[in-house]
Amino acid sequence: MQVESTLFFETPEEIYARVFRVVNPRTIPPEIHVEFRRFANANSSIRLENGRIAVKITDLLAVAPAPILEALAYILLSKLYRKPIPQNFNHQYRLYLNRKDVRTSLHSLRLNRGRKFLSGAQGQCFNLDHLFEELNAKHFFGLMARPELGWSRRPSRTMLGHYDPSHHVIILSSILDRPAVPRLAVEYVMFHEMLHLKHPVDHRGVRRCVHTPEFRASEKKFPGFAEAKLLLKHL
Repeated sequence: MQVESTLFFETPEEIYARVFRVVNPRTIPPEIHVEFRRFANANSSIRLENGRIAVKITDLLAVAPAPILEALAYILLSKLYRKPIPQNFNHQYRLYLNRKDVRTSLHSLRLNRGRKFLSGAQGQCFNLDHLFEELNAKHFFGLMARPELGWSRRPSRTMLGHYDPSHHVIILSSILDRPAVPRLAVEYVMFHEMLHLKHPVDHRGVRRCVHTPEFRASEKKFPGFAEAKLLLKHL
């Protein structure tokens, strides 16, 4: 794919029109509208409706350098027209998002704009506050500060638990809060999420490693690790 470049100032619409001519060289660019939106994350979207391309970009990128907006244009337009995404642009964009200052800004967006549903720690069968404190005393010398705890609104089978560092919240899937679910399985999921407090995400270049080698090593020290994994597999 031949790449064009420019040294003069372009509007976002002009950037997308120029990139469109590279992605679809035999097609006249349609009307393009680019809008920066107050999203609570770094997501951006693109849609083709009634012969018009609508692009919605997180306002986190409103002050991003032009090459970053150009890289995102290649990514979104390539996805829209099911073309291979140029790796150099994908790498450039991911590298920018992984910069410490950008991650700090994104954390602030999630904290101030994001909403987090919290059902409370007491479920029908398990109390997450009690569970956390028991695991804290047994595995972390009681030194781990307790985050907000709650059950998910929907009983997800694919995401049994997650830790949200922006809101300092651990959420467990409500599918675990049933009499038929062994306590060991619930303890393991909570232990796994607690390890995210001990082993934060590792950012290196474009890589974002959620489960580091140190995380995996600590996880395997959970008593009944293999049994708990097997129980969850059959859940």
